[in-house]
Amino acid sequence: MNPVPAPRAATLDDSAEIARLSGQLGYPADASAMAGRLQRLLPQVDHFIQVVADGPRLLGWITAERRLSLETGDSIEITGLVVDRGAHRGGIGSALVAAVAEWARSHGSPRLVVRSNVAREESHPFYERLGFTRTKSQHVYRRDP
Repeated sequence: MNPVPAPRAATLDDSAEIARLSGQLGYPADASAMAGRLQRLLPQVDHFIQVVADGPRLLGWITAERRLSLETGDSIEITGLVVDRGAHRGGIGSALVAAVAEWARSHGSPRLVVRSNVAREESHPFYERLGFTRTKSQHVYRRDP
């Protein structure tokens, strides 16, 4: 098994590949839309976006953000994680989560949180293997203005 390339900070040049992988996650976006999002998010100090690359092709990406809520206080929440279908079970997801965990430690966050859709059954044991504990299940509601 080849060693996993180290995660690195995402750049605007990664837009097309991030969009491609976002489609695999079920959130299709074109490169231009993704570039616009990255342009807004990359400068924000409370957002974390890293990728694992094999040359120009991305094998995975992760996003996280620092959150403060009245109910639970400070936490770092993983808001997105995708590993290319052809690279599953190669350690890329674990490397990306480890990078977020290090970022959380460097910010003094007492808690790392991830939400996983109940339909993503393959991801639940992955997070449990990494030491996450399921604390609740919930429904998400949406209303357009």
